[in-house]
Amino acid sequence: MPATYHHTVSGQRWSFCDLREVMAKATPARSGDTLAGIAAGSAVERMAARMCLADVPLARFLNEALVPYEVDEVTRLIIDTHDAMAFAPIAHLTVGGLRDWLLAADTAALTAVAPGLTPEMAAAVSKLMRNQDLIAVTRNCRVVTRFRNTLGLPGHLAVRLQPNHPTDDLRGIAASMVDGLLYGAGDAVIGINPATDSIAALTGLVHMLDEVITKLQIPTQSCVLTHVTNTVQMIEQGAPVDLVFQSIAGTEKANAGFGVNLALLHEARQAALSLKRGTLGNNVMYFETGQGSALSANAHHGVDQQTCEARAYGVARAFSPLLTNTVVGFIGPEYLYDGKQIIRAGLEDHFCGKLLGVPLGCDVCYTNHAEADSDDMDTLMTLLGVAGLTFIMGVPGADDIMLNYQSTSFHDALYLREVLGLQRAPEFEAWLQRMHLADGTGRLLPAVQQQAAIAQLRQIGMQR
Repeated sequence: MPATYHHTVSGQRWSFCDLREVMAKATPARSGDTLAGIAAGSAVERMAARMCLADVPLARFLNEALVPYEVDEVTRLIIDTHDAMAFAPIAHLTVGGLRDWLLAADTAALTAVAPGLTPEMAAAVSKLMRNQDLIAVTRNCRVVTRFRNTLGLPGHLAVRLQPNHPTDDLRGIAASMVDGLLYGAGDAVIGINPATDSIAALTGLVHMLDEVITKLQIPTQSCVLTHVTNTVQMIEQGAPVDLVFQSIAGTEKANAGFGVNLALLHEARQAALSLKRGTLGNNVMYFETGQGSALSANAHHGVDQQTCEARAYGVARAFSPLLTNTVVGFIGPEYLYDGKQIIRAGLEDHFCGKLLGVPLGCDVCYTNHAEADSDDMDTLMTLLGVAGLTFIMGVPGADDIMLNYQSTSFHDALYLREVLGLQRAPEFEAWLQRMHLADGTGRLLPAVQQQAAIAQLRQIGMQR
């Protein structure tokens, strides 16, 4: 039977019926949990829940599942793959004790303990941490992945070049690609969100991306962000697929809403691995997530949205992805109401993902009906840059004209590199230097010195 949790604050005794309620009530305020009816009713109740949570032994998360083991394959994955040996050094700790341990841990200790942490443990400790705590710990986490270049090295920040077009027009996509490459973006991936599910059209996009990367010998990877079943079909037809994309969530029911399960993800990964297209490594999966996805599908089982999000990283971890991306403000103000909530969620997501050993990037973004603006996004991307974020988005003008939301631009990446001294993936940086687009320090050369590369890139665009 689940334990009952109690704590007294200012003479008032608060009771919580199970660990799931403690977790939900301890979560920083956000609109999604209020919408679900599981948020704390006051700041006092939230603090009481946090004080309860701080005293919970970590081992209890292995015995009291927030989503029942019998009905959810994500829970079974988390429990069945838990690494008891990695957990042993912290097995005696409470959630509050884990916070103190994490703040004192170095990179080697954080790397060693990652397989022993469950997503629920990571989510729980994040609820006790200030923003600066989340940044301080995550800055010491290292998750390095490889396909045609090396991502996640300390002191580096990659960019997904996102050349979306509302009609998948190849010339429009090519123009955005050229623009991004001239700004030194694209080392994480050149990834297109297609407007269509037509296999023929999707295959055309895959071939176009492969042609550009091959012709220019760019040490990067491509991805067309369609449903995993479409990508498997393209692989079976011989298309030059680099990465397999899929949106994932933290419960079996939410993943079913995306039309996937763990077996299908395994099949897709094996299909991509069979192509042997990576030159430096075999991390072939690209996942995207977002707080609120399980709630929006009515598939959260009463679990708070941030914990559901951390469980999605448990899914990602099982498939050794090259990239995982929290699209933090994309679902809308029903789940993250304003800039303050989006900033907090972005820091939580990055912390939980990296702590679990998942390469975590962030689409620092908001929808046009949220109580947020570009100043909020400047704050979040700067904080994430300090925290060691793996990658951000590079969208022309920061305005995605296909998905109709506000993200980050090529210029934003230049700003982060300049003020924080961050570099691109080393193989991609070397390519920029060979193309005479950047100097030996990684700074872009003046346009007058880029003329040969500009002419070559324009020729690629004109051939569409």
